[in-house]
Order: sequence, then C-alpha cells, then structure tokens
Amino acid sequence: MTDVTLIEAVNMALAWEMAHDETVVVLGEDVATNGGVFRATVGLRERFGYKRVMDTPLAENLIAGTAVGMAAQGLKPVAEFQFMGFIYAGMDQMICHAARMRNRTRGRLHCPAVFRAPFGGGIHAPEHHSESTEALFAHIPGLRVVIPSSPQRAYGLLLAAIRNPDPVVFLEPKRIYRAVTQAVEDNGEALPLDTCFTLREGEDVTLISWGASLVETLAAADQLAVQGVSAEVIDVATISPLDRETLLCSVAKTGRAVIVHEACRNGGVGAEIAASLAEGAFLDLQAPVVRVTGYDTVMPYYRNEQVYLPQVADVVQAVEQVIAL
Repeated sequence: MTDVTLIEAVNMALAWEMAHDETVVVLGEDVATNGGVFRATVGLRERFGYKRVMDTPLAENLIAGTAVGMAAQGLKPVAEFQFMGFIYAGMDQMICHAARMRNRTRGRLHCPAVFRAPFGGGIHAPEHHSESTEALFAHIPGLRVVIPSSPQRAYGLLLAAIRNPDPVVFLEPKRIYRAVTQAVEDNGEALPLDTCFTLREGEDVTLISWGASLVETLAAADQLAVQGVSAEVIDVATISPLDRETLLCSVAKTGRAVIVHEACRNGGVGAEIAASLAEGAFLDLQAPVVRVTGYDTVMPYYRNEQVYLPQVADVVQAVEQVIAL
C-alpha cells in the first residue's frame, strides 16, 4: 500500500474504474488537458484518451445535462464542477432530470452519474469558492449525497458512487485535499454507501461530523480524553440517505450528542440529525443535542475564514456544556 493524499485517492479511484469499466467517462472544465483545477484527473486523458476524458465549455448546466444524457444511454459519467459555488447552474439538470429519471420512466431508465465538486472553506479562496451547501442536495429525493473525510474513504466511496445505478453528488472537502496522507491499497474495493463510520469508540458523548470538520472533531476528542471524557466519533459520510441506526445506537450508549459541521446552521444537515435523535433517542438523551456550526452568513474572505469555521475549542466547549447537564 502507498501513502496518498485525498486528491490522489480520488485520482486512483477514477483510474481503477476507468481501467475496469469502459463505460466510465470523465467530463468537466479543464479535466483533460490540465487534469482539473486541483489535479484530480491528472494523467487520465493520456491513459484513456480524449473520448473518455473530455474538456467541456465553462457551462455547468451543459456539464450536468450532458452527464444525464450519457447516463440514460448506458454510460457512467463522472462530471466535475470546479467548485461547489459553481454547481448551482447545473442544479436544474440534477434535480429535475437526474434525480427523477428512474421514477419518471418507471424504472425503464436510470441515471448512474456522479457529480463531483470540491467544497468547503479553509483555502483562502475568493467568493463562490468556499461553499458548504450540501443540505440543498440532501433535501432532494433521488439524489445520494456522499462526503469523504480521508483518503481511504475517498477511494472506497468514489468507487461505490460510480458503481451505483442512481445519481450521486460526491462532495470533496478541499481543505484536506493534501493536508493528510493515508495508506490506500489500489485494489478496487469499494466502501458501503449510506453507512456511517465509527472512527473512535467512546462512552460519554457522541461527536457527529463529516468532511473536513472531522479534523477538528477528532482533535477535540483527543483533548477531551486528557480531561477524562470518552468521546465516540462518527463520520456520517453519506448525508443522504442518512444512516440513522448507527447514530441512534451510539447516542443510546453515550446519552449525549454534539454535531459539528462548517455549513451554516439554519436548515443544515445537523438539524436533521438532531431531529432524528430527538425522535428516536429521546429517552436515552441526558442532555439536549448541541450543534457546532458555521454562521448564517456567506463564507467570509480569507482573513475571517477561521472565525467562521468551527474550531477545536468550540467543539470542546460544546462537549463540556452537555457533560455538565
């Protein structure tokens, strides 16, 4: 096994699936000639040719619509949007067509397309480059929303997403694209979708997060351990459909829950998780569920990014709050 970054794991998964399934194609802005803005597709055009790795115009609606048409006719397109802030122009195709294809045709057609996008803040980017609006897609029936938080999960979950017969929105936390390395075996083994991953066992509180915020969440769990607090850490990974069973079982054990995400608080996925815990684990909860989130405002420019993003101290303070109740 080789130690790779998250972005390298994405590239490995794409290369593996393209080598083993000739119906897999990649399309997007600058993905062929330049290997994408973050180099996720570097080397794929040289290996698989222009017919399977295609540069598109700067037109997100076209990218999404082309992917839908390809998927409906037997291909498995992986469409890249350069940043999540640019994805909105393609949402008409994703919501009105990709998500409805199986239902609309009563199962005659389906849409095995993957819509990839880097998302989240933390890289000192300008406006429209730091969005965390995953809740928009989580609300849409027919769309699966997957967010990896490590190289291993990026590799395994992307393989599973490409092999899935229905559309997947695959959001990659760019803040940790190259921040950590991890041993990943390039063996084509997929990880399960629609499943939470328990990263750390604990007894006193359940910390629930996804994407780049797991960096701060795990660091907070380490700091809490020094204080004698045993925190269980869960990576949601697939935010829609949500693996409620794993979350409920964890909270039944710990009695407390803190949810961490960098997206704004209002209408966020954390609210759905909190509601699920209130409905399914009310008698197990020893304290109210607490959310540590971004603010209900546009992600600020780089000088104030760290003010906006949840920090380790914020998570620790939230846990201390629920432990005291």
